[in-house]
Amino acid sequence: MKTHKERLLQLLREKSFRYNPDQPFKLVSGRVSPYYIDCRPTTHNAEGLFLIGELFWEMLRDLEVDAVGGLTMGADPMAQAIALTSYLKGKPINAFSVRKGVKEHGTGGLVVGDVKPGDKVVILEDVITTGASTLKAIVAARDFGLEVIRVLILVDRQEGGWEAVAAVAPQVQALFTLEELKTA
Repeated sequence: MKTHKERLLQLLREKSFRYNPDQPFKLVSGRVSPYYIDCRPTTHNAEGLFLIGELFWEMLRDLEVDAVGGLTMGADPMAQAIALTSYLKGKPINAFSVRKGVKEHGTGGLVVGDVKPGDKVVILEDVITTGASTLKAIVAARDFGLEVIRVLILVDRQEGGWEAVAAVAPQVQALFTLEELKTA
């Protein structure tokens, strides 16, 4: 029987990973790669959400953390999965989102969710390449008054993003790497 981590890796390979050396993919970073990783089919899958919630909960359960979140839309389903799992395990961790831009209506702001200044938070990222999105989420969280204590990444493309984030965040962990996705 597969472990949760083995099963999530299998789901990522089946639903989120593409390889096409003949027609490389253009990434958000502007880079071109024969590998494309779109975690949304996995992070929006019922089993994928369960596995993400369980695995990230295991990585966080001994931390004093108030909330998890990151740049919308990639971090949102993961944050919700962790929040639900943490509640079911008896140690609730709230969720929040970092908007890509300030809204002109309502209360505005970049950070939305059940957080307040002074809360200890973990920033989530589904796929990291250069780290630009993760760094944006960290800056927005800190500007809001949140204390970023860790960054958790579902898939590290191993292209410098992890290192860029590690230069400004106290702890950075990736559940999987591109190399693991490539290995059958």
